[in-house]
Amino acid sequence: MVMEICLSKMNTEDNFKNLCDLTTNLVGLPKGSLALKSRKTEYQVPRMVAAMVARLEDETHREVIAKVLDRNRTSVNHYERCHSANYTSFPLYRNTFNKVYNAYAEIKDAKLTFIDLYNLQEHLRKNGIHDSSKHQTTIRIVSGQFGKDVKVSYKDFYNQLELCKLALQNYQHEIEVI
Repeated sequence: MVMEICLSKMNTEDNFKNLCDLTTNLVGLPKGSLALKSRKTEYQVPRMVAAMVARLEDETHREVIAKVLDRNRTSVNHYERCHSANYTSFPLYRNTFNKVYNAYAEIKDAKLTFIDLYNLQEHLRKNGIHDSSKHQTTIRIVSGQFGKDVKVSYKDFYNQLELCKLALQNYQHEIEVI
């Protein structure tokens, strides 16, 4: 159960990091600059926007957002409380939010799904993901309506997990350990 929660947070954290990279790219900031301690508007607005898009679109937990942005959870609470007022009265915030939100929604909609279980299994097989003869734990992969359990050994766990992430990066998916 603990590993399942950790892996779920890891997927969520990776998704939020990707959203932060998208945000910095769209506003012309260096990658990773949202975690800087600067309070300048050029950093603060994209930071608030990335946090709000993650909360609204993915329901990302405040602690995950705070960890990636190198802030505390109360800062994320503050971003949420101020979102409506900022959106209605702060044109820079509104324009940045719309730009990031629309780009993120477009990317999420463009992710592929598998048409059947066979195609999912074949895609995994072609990418080197396979069951281990020494079954010690299981990686569950769900993409769209289809899921596949990959039986792995402790020794090969992280290798198979990384292969899964790589193979499914352009697909809608969830990965959990059971």
